[in-house]
Amino acid sequence: MKKNTVLFIGFLVICFSLKAQSDFSSPYSLYGLGQENSNYFGGLSALGNTGIAYTSPNSINKSNPASLSSIATNSFLYEIGFNSTFSNKKSNNLSQQNFDFSFSHLAMAFKIKDYWKTSFGIVPYSKVSYEIDVEQPIEGSTGSFITNITGSGGINEVFWGNGLNLTKNLSLGVEFQALFGSISKEQQIFFGSKSVALTESKNYFGVGLNAGFQYTINNLLKTKTTLGGTINLPTSLTGNEDTEGYKTLSESETVLLIEELDQSVSNFDLPLKMGFGISSKINKNLLVNIDYSKSYWTNTYLSNSTYTFKNQSVYGLGIEFQSSENLNSFKENIKYRAGINYNSGYLNLSKQDIDSYSFSVGLGIPISKGISPSVININYSYGKEGTLNKQLIQDNFHKLSVNLSLVGNWFRKQKIF
Repeated sequence: MKKNTVLFIGFLVICFSLKAQSDFSSPYSLYGLGQENSNYFGGLSALGNTGIAYTSPNSINKSNPASLSSIATNSFLYEIGFNSTFSNKKSNNLSQQNFDFSFSHLAMAFKIKDYWKTSFGIVPYSKVSYEIDVEQPIEGSTGSFITNITGSGGINEVFWGNGLNLTKNLSLGVEFQALFGSISKEQQIFFGSKSVALTESKNYFGVGLNAGFQYTINNLLKTKTTLGGTINLPTSLTGNEDTEGYKTLSESETVLLIEELDQSVSNFDLPLKMGFGISSKINKNLLVNIDYSKSYWTNTYLSNSTYTFKNQSVYGLGIEFQSSENLNSFKENIKYRAGINYNSGYLNLSKQDIDSYSFSVGLGIPISKGISPSVININYSYGKEGTLNKQLIQDNFHKLSVNLSLVGNWFRKQKIF
C-alpha cells in the first residue's frame, strides 16, 4: 500500500511540473470556451473514447457515474495520467508543428457502503491556446501594421461521482461538477517602434449535474452484456471580465489607455448532452464497446455572424482482448486495445463543419499481482481535425497518453494469527 501511495505522489509531482512545458496551439480553441477535453480514464482512450456501459472492478470510469458501483468493495482506487500530443497544422500555403506535454486527470474512488461507491477528482474541461498574426494595410499609405492575437487558459472541472447498486444487475449514478477557469485574449498592434496592447480576461464559474444508469444482461447470446445511458443537464456559467490596455511609446515610456475590472459578461450556456452505450464480454477474452452521444448546442447557445454552433454527435467503437485471467502469468494478463472515434464537432465556419476522427491502440500492463492488480495504461491515437476547404486549417495529430490505475486494499480487515 505504501508503495502505491509513493508512486501516486510521484506521478502527481511529475505531471504538474510538466504542464508548464506545453506549447500546444489550436486555432479552433478561439471559439466558445476552447477545445473540449478528450482525455479518458484508464484504457478508454485506446477504446475509441468509449465507456458509457464499461464496468471494471479496478479502474475509475468517468464516462458514466453508474460504473462506480462495479469497483471492488475493499479497494481504494487512484487514477492519474498525462498525455503528449504532436500535431502538424497546415493550410493551403503554410504548415506548423506543435508539441504538448501536460497533466490530464487526477481521481480517486472508494466505497461508502457496500451498495454505494464514490469518487473525487479534477480534470481539464476545455483548453484555449492559439496565436494568430494578422497583417493589414495602413489607409492612405503603402505601409502596414501587424496585429498579434494570442489566447490562453481554459475551464477546469472538479467532480464528485456516486454509483449505487439498486439490484444485482441495475446501478444508477449521479455526478456533481464545479466548473471554473479563466480565458485570456491579448492583442498587440505593432507600427514602427510603437505598439498597443489590449488584454481581455474572462472568468467563469458554474455547477453542473450528470446522471447515468447501467443494466447487465448475463446470458444475452452467450455473452455478458451491459447497457448504459447518461444525461448531462444544461449548465450556465456566469462570468466577469477584466480589460487592460497600454500604449508603448518607447522602451521606457508606457501609457495606460483603459482599465476596467470585474465587468459583467453574458453567461455561457453548456448544452444538454445524452449518451448511450453497449459493452459486451465475449468468451471471457474479448470485450466490445459501442458508444453514441449527442450534444444539443443549438438549443442553448446563440451563435454570431462569424461562426455557428451546431448539434454535435460522437460515435465510438472499442475492442479489448486478454488471452486469459491466469493470475500467475504476467503476459496473459496484458490487455490489448484498439478503437475508432468520429466527432462531428459543434462548430461550423464558412459553411464547413469542423469535425474530427481518430484511430487508437493501447496496452493495459499489470504492475502488481492479485485479482485486482494495479495497471499502467499506454494509449496511442492518430487523428485529424478540421479541413483545408474555404481557407481553413487541418490538424493531423499523434497523441500518446499514459495513466496509472493503482489499487489499494484499505478496507480489508487485518487477520490475526
